[in-house]
Amino acid sequence: MLSEQVARQNGTAAEKVVKVSVVVPVYNEVESLPHLIEAIATALTAKELSYEIICVDDGSKDGSDEFLKQQAQTRTDLKAVLLRRNYGQTAAMAAGFNYSQGKAIVTLDGDLQNDPADIPLLLAKLEEGYDLVSGWRQKRQDAALTRLLPSKIANWLIGRITDVKLHDYGCSLKAYRSELVADMNLYGELHRFLPALAFIEGARIAELPVRHHARRYGQSKYGLWRTFRVLMDLLTISFMKTFFDTPDARIWAVWSNFNCFRNLIGTLLNFLKTRFRSEYWQSPFADFCSSPVGNWSAMLFSFGLLAELLMRTYHESQGPPSIVCERSSEKILSKVTNSKYINN
Repeated sequence: MLSEQVARQNGTAAEKVVKVSVVVPVYNEVESLPHLIEAIATALTAKELSYEIICVDDGSKDGSDEFLKQQAQTRTDLKAVLLRRNYGQTAAMAAGFNYSQGKAIVTLDGDLQNDPADIPLLLAKLEEGYDLVSGWRQKRQDAALTRLLPSKIANWLIGRITDVKLHDYGCSLKAYRSELVADMNLYGELHRFLPALAFIEGARIAELPVRHHARRYGQSKYGLWRTFRVLMDLLTISFMKTFFDTPDARIWAVWSNFNCFRNLIGTLLNFLKTRFRSEYWQSPFADFCSSPVGNWSAMLFSFGLLAELLMRTYHESQGPPSIVCERSSEKILSKVTNSKYINN
């Protein structure tokens, strides 16, 4: 079988330098996993690349973790990282990054919609001198109203705000240089903005058309509600991009001066309205200038940004992510002290 052939080939390759680490976040994909693992092995074995497959089970309830445990005992090319609960895709990808040993890291979804046969194409593009190569699903096999339309809007907004012009931010099939992801501390929902975060770090980014297949098993974990979370995270990324190197107080000073001027106008209009008792001064503009709602909104928005920056500072100072896994091995714990994994 291919798995036995892969085990023999990678038994010696594992002792050498691993060239490619394939990170697969998994959540309730037990039916897809056997096909996905074999497809990844076929694609990379055909190119004679030394590789490892890191499947991160993000608290699945359908037996995905048990399947990965069994496979990790028989396959030398597979590492199974088993999270104790559902942390989210960003945390799962961060755990996979921390356990990867390859010079290049490839990510893709576990639902078989990304095609593992495209992995060598991304790696070849990476060898041209890029730090990140992002997949572009030109012919997406998804619902038009609930998936394609929100995705197009989100991609346009992200490109406009971050200045990273990609057609498909949501494609999980990406290739990275290992030193690039080593400098990233992921938390929250930042996996959507990895190209933007890499751009802030000065990375060279390319985009490559890839294939996309209709979902064969299970149900999608994404919905319209995620669009609102993308918009909120986008505000944070925009703020980080603008004030990453010069976090001065000009943005707050401009807003403060505007509100001071608005309040002075409101006070003057209220005085004139009271002094002359004329309906002329009772205008919507006067109500706007007198209303404290704008100040409250600005304060709440500012508190949200400050809280996000504080959380970023916290995660940056902690080093490894606080992800608790179910099983452990002594082989790699020196690299990530707070995470553990199971392997053969």
